[in-house]
Amino acid sequence: MMVSIGDLTTKEIPQWCPGCGNFNIISAVKAALAKVGAETHNTVVVSGIGCSGKSPHYLRTYGFEALHGRVLPVATGIKLANRKLTVIGMGGDGDGYGIGLNHLIHTCRRNINMTYIVHNNGIYGLTTGQASPTTIKGTKTKSTPHGVIEQPIHPLALAITSDATFVARVYTGNLPHMINVLTEAIKHRGFALVDALQLCPSWNKVNTPEWYKTRIYDINKEGHDVTDKMKAYEKALEDVNTGYAKVPIGVFYQVQRPTYDDELPQVSKQELVEQDMRHIDLSKTLKEFE
Repeated sequence: MMVSIGDLTTKEIPQWCPGCGNFNIISAVKAALAKVGAETHNTVVVSGIGCSGKSPHYLRTYGFEALHGRVLPVATGIKLANRKLTVIGMGGDGDGYGIGLNHLIHTCRRNINMTYIVHNNGIYGLTTGQASPTTIKGTKTKSTPHGVIEQPIHPLALAITSDATFVARVYTGNLPHMINVLTEAIKHRGFALVDALQLCPSWNKVNTPEWYKTRIYDINKEGHDVTDKMKAYEKALEDVNTGYAKVPIGVFYQVQRPTYDDELPQVSKQELVEQDMRHIDLSKTLKEFE
């Protein structure tokens, strides 16, 4: 079935600040879904709390707004209930790398067959500018007036060591590249993390288009071997190890291994949503909780 960007477009008007990177993320997701032919009625977008939480409103697919930090467990449940669905999770850096960080680690190691796009603007945007887990050390924010004193989270390195099978980074100021990477992420069979470096003109005055322009480069254009785990880990830390003089984007790591549902006997023969539950007696199990 042919799917167009128009098929994926809703009538709702986005409520983000002018210049927000979320506009390009939504555009890239639409283009990628159209390229892979993801049917709208077989696609689910799960979001968390934050500026990115409105994402399901602007995509003509099924959608679910989860609690803060709980994108991945909800998306996992949806995928395991019906593996035929294309499932995409969306959350911010505070949502995914703060309160939801434990879920990221376990989703990586389980290799759940889904795509997780983290809108990483290096700040808490919705709550007006507090430091997030990815704010660069020394940055002055509303919650750190003397500068952040903690080291930032390095999500790509964390995902690689947690055995994710697709790990990538994009920059919202480069829409064609973002579309290509998201297309590959959605096509990938396994868990795909895409860290989207997102502009936040309202609250992040450090990571501006000018800041990125002198630092961003595509590692795949330089012949990076995406199957080399140690090299991918080294590249994932390159930004901090160079004092953020370099910020690599692209696909860092991609391998194939069995997904969680490949080895889950309960769904090996039939989707959970298609299984007949009418003759299953739960009375014995329920008595255990009396």
